[in-house]
Amino acid sequence: NGSKIVVTTRDQIVASITGSVPPYYLEGLPLDHCLSLFVKWAFREGEEYQYPNLVKIGEEIVKKCKGVPLAVRTLGSMLYEKIDECDWLFVRDNEIWKLQQKEGDILPTLKLSYDQLPFYLKQCFAFCSIYAKDHEFDSFALIQRWMAQGFIQSLDQNQELEDIGERYLHELISRSFFQDVVDCGYFLKFKMHDLVHDLALSVAQPEYAVINIHTPTISKKVRHVSFCDYDSPSEVPSSLIELKNLRSIYFQFEEVGPTSKSFVDTCVSRFNCLRMLTLSDSCFEALPSSIRHLKHLRYLDLCDNHIIKSFPNSICKLQSLQTLIFVNCMKLEKLPRDFGDLISLRYLKLTTQMKCLSAKRIGSLTSLRFLQISHCGNLESLFDDGMQCLTTLRTLVIHNCERLVSLSQGLRYLTTLENLIFIDCKELNLMDDREGEDIQRGLRSLRSLVIEGVPKLVVLSGWLQGAADTLRYICIEDCHNFTTLPKWLEDLKSLQKLKIYGCPKLTSLPEGMHRLTTLREIRINGCPELIVRCNWETGKEWNKIAHVPEIYLDDIKIYKQ
Repeated sequence: NGSKIVVTTRDQIVASITGSVPPYYLEGLPLDHCLSLFVKWAFREGEEYQYPNLVKIGEEIVKKCKGVPLAVRTLGSMLYEKIDECDWLFVRDNEIWKLQQKEGDILPTLKLSYDQLPFYLKQCFAFCSIYAKDHEFDSFALIQRWMAQGFIQSLDQNQELEDIGERYLHELISRSFFQDVVDCGYFLKFKMHDLVHDLALSVAQPEYAVINIHTPTISKKVRHVSFCDYDSPSEVPSSLIELKNLRSIYFQFEEVGPTSKSFVDTCVSRFNCLRMLTLSDSCFEALPSSIRHLKHLRYLDLCDNHIIKSFPNSICKLQSLQTLIFVNCMKLEKLPRDFGDLISLRYLKLTTQMKCLSAKRIGSLTSLRFLQISHCGNLESLFDDGMQCLTTLRTLVIHNCERLVSLSQGLRYLTTLENLIFIDCKELNLMDDREGEDIQRGLRSLRSLVIEGVPKLVVLSGWLQGAADTLRYICIEDCHNFTTLPKWLEDLKSLQKLKIYGCPKLTSLPEGMHRLTTLREIRINGCPELIVRCNWETGKEWNKIAHVPEIYLDDIKIYKQ
């Protein structure tokens, strides 16, 4: 019968141009459904019965939302945990409802929710206007970019900036500014509704601008520029040259980046106030040595440059640099001599052709919180020595290091490590008993463990017992020789999520699984025999997991009667 295309749009002109049949006009939600949705977001379960007056005011607020679920949910989230009638009356009687609005325009409603944000959240939200619509956010990356702008400040020296950023993020999620949130165990993925993105674009002016290489003029008030081109620029647009106070340059789309060194030269010479510079997917062979003049630079992304071979040693003069990313720079031969001088560096993602990471270079980064080592085809060992200096490291990711055979005994020094991730390491042996006892003594803060695509994994190593009180998330995926979950798994007092995907040789669970009283979710996929044995009531393993609230077998949620 051929293909069918369904077009959704808020614009009637678009509907008339693209449609071959009369458009179907989607009506708003009925009032009772809207009120039910509002109550769900504004109160804890059952709490609405304690505040009948607030529910009555809420019904009047809901009527003003004209059946738009996003507006209902956003205002409900804004009023969550507010029990003072004055707060509710402020929303109901706000002047914004009196503004003349086009049919279907809910931006004023959303703006009302934005206006109630504290300043520190307003600036974080406005920053999100630099991203393209439907962009999938990564909590690690977004928080680092907020930090680069100075949006995250710690009043207490014992508070980590990353933790404060996580709190900001959860506040914005709870107020419905983000949606489609996926908990990946050690970070979050999420999106922004396109109408909320419109709001971000609106409130971000005049400091933020989304441009292309042909944009004729740009306001001198602009501080943050986002390129929305699908074509890579070779030169900095002339309209951008005079913006001497520019703080951010960002490219919205993958595989789009500067194609010439002259673009970078211009950025360095003209924009001395830059704090964030993304040059991913670029095509230049070397960074200019003058990059040292970007004294305020805190975030530098050079990933996916496939021709760059080295960095100038002058990059080590960037004393404010907090984030440096150069993964997939496949021809990068070595790190600069004074790399360890980057004393403010907290977040590092790297690719190199070195056989061993130098302790003098990496081990001297005493502020490092996040380290990702990716696509290092020659890497045989993590460090020759010196991991004892990485006393603040919280996340270690080792990805696609095909020659890496074993872990460094230096892992025992990583007493603050919370997230440990191994992905696609074909030769890695995690069962080396010579290192196990030493590592176990160190990993006492570990919260998340991910092992994916490690064919030599047969059983979880005993050194994980050192994290028995803290480990919350375990993910084992595509480990085709994995056969056994150890008996000591029952000793993990804090385990909340267990995910096992693509491990066909795993056929049973430990006898003591029922003792994992904190386990809230278990997902088993691609383990044929184990899934049969875990079937509800009839499976021999069912009683071991029956106490777990959420159970997914081959992505199907099991509903227990």
